[in-house]
Amino acid sequence: MSETDNEIKFDIVELNHKLTRLMDGIDTVKEKQDLMADDISKIKEAVYDPDQGIYARLRELESWKKSQSRFMWIMLTSAVGLLAAAALSHIV
Repeated sequence: MSETDNEIKFDIVELNHKLTRLMDGIDTVKEKQDLMADDISKIKEAVYDPDQGIYARLRELESWKKSQSRFMWIMLTSAVGLLAAAALSHIV
């Protein structure tokens, strides 16, 4: 019986060691999950921040592009009008 008791004690110690390793692994996974949650919240903030997020920057760039496009059309039509006026004044 003594040998059986020793085997049982050895098995219990081995099981305890394996459970400890399992708990350490679970703790590591929890820590990594917390880090990932923090990183995801930072990414979410960078994308959706109403003042400096990516969407806000895209809106700003789109409005800038629209105003620049309007300005270029005004300049182009003015230049064509001036050229036409200069051509008409040389002809007449």
